[in-house]
Amino acid sequence: MEQTVERVVPRLRLQVNWRLVGMILAVKVAVLIAGGLIVQLLGSQRLPTLRSWLDIWNAWDAPHYLDLAAYGYQNSGELRLFLVFYPLYPWLIRLAGWPLGDYLLGAFIVSTIASLATGLLMYRLVSLDESPRVAYRAVWFLFILPTAYFLHIGYTESLFLALAFGCLLAARQNQWWLAGLLGAAASLTRVNGLLLLPVLLVEALHQFWLTRRWHWQWLWSGAVVLGFAAYLLLNYRVTGDPFAFSKIVEQHWYKSLTWPWVGIKATITSVATRKPVTVWGIFVPELVFIILSFLATLICAFKLRPAYTVWMALNWLLFTSTSFILSVPRYTLLLFPIAILLARASQRRLWLGLFSLLSIAGLFLFASLFLLKLGGY
Repeated sequence: MEQTVERVVPRLRLQVNWRLVGMILAVKVAVLIAGGLIVQLLGSQRLPTLRSWLDIWNAWDAPHYLDLAAYGYQNSGELRLFLVFYPLYPWLIRLAGWPLGDYLLGAFIVSTIASLATGLLMYRLVSLDESPRVAYRAVWFLFILPTAYFLHIGYTESLFLALAFGCLLAARQNQWWLAGLLGAAASLTRVNGLLLLPVLLVEALHQFWLTRRWHWQWLWSGAVVLGFAAYLLLNYRVTGDPFAFSKIVEQHWYKSLTWPWVGIKATITSVATRKPVTVWGIFVPELVFIILSFLATLICAFKLRPAYTVWMALNWLLFTSTSFILSVPRYTLLLFPIAILLARASQRRLWLGLFSLLSIAGLFLFASLFLLKLGGY
């Protein structure tokens, strides 16, 4: 058992698998082109320039990141509401976009680099437990999940997943100092980054159970909270209140912490009482993804590593433990073990083709809802 955990492994390097890079770029180009065609055919909008093909994705929360990159955090006006968005992603947009004079292009540059890192790091992480074929297919499924377009546009998903995969891979390779620092960067990107702390602790306990040896370097897991602490400091510097973001979320987005069944019950009520367009465009997908992600968490508990189950369960609780549940299809994209389960179930080409077809159909549907302003997810 000791040899299983302590065998010599390569250090955390972003090794380039060109076949994987080609697949990710092909999916990215296909998604962006399909989006333009959707808008032109269904939205009756002309897209005469390359930038206009990118600008159609600058919707819902995406413009807020560009405003933060351009103007920073403010304590007055509409910009004060954007304090709820964590700072690492808009900082990187500013770094990439300022020399070009175009923050939208900067957002796509950051997301493109981060999505490539996401795929490469996920492949290496999954390869520690699975065959190269399963690892490759896991990446494939992650990038064609119904809301996978968020990996390619001006949102935090690709950056966050790249940091999360790097954190978990570093822990698996006994580079706990790096795992802690990457976890801190993840918690400076999204609140979900804080969940990496219990996930790392479970991974450490798993390794202890296998080896019966204590390692002081596991204490580096605590560094994860530094990113969130930096975010609280930002809140304090801008408003004088380190928890100002929570008040904005409650007052402007009507979301407050509560038991999961409260928010789920409200979603079911909305399905039964709202107008059909709103029900089928928003609340039915929310409810379906709540159920599917819960079932996937249960399956994960029997099929994958304990740390992955903890990641699934805590994220599910995070996005359902609110009075107003919203964007569950988007948040489900962070539940990467789902892609591993799909890859495992796709050993035969028939199942690979069937699951791929269904997922791509879902991707087309959700991208259409996003672009046509029918659902932001």
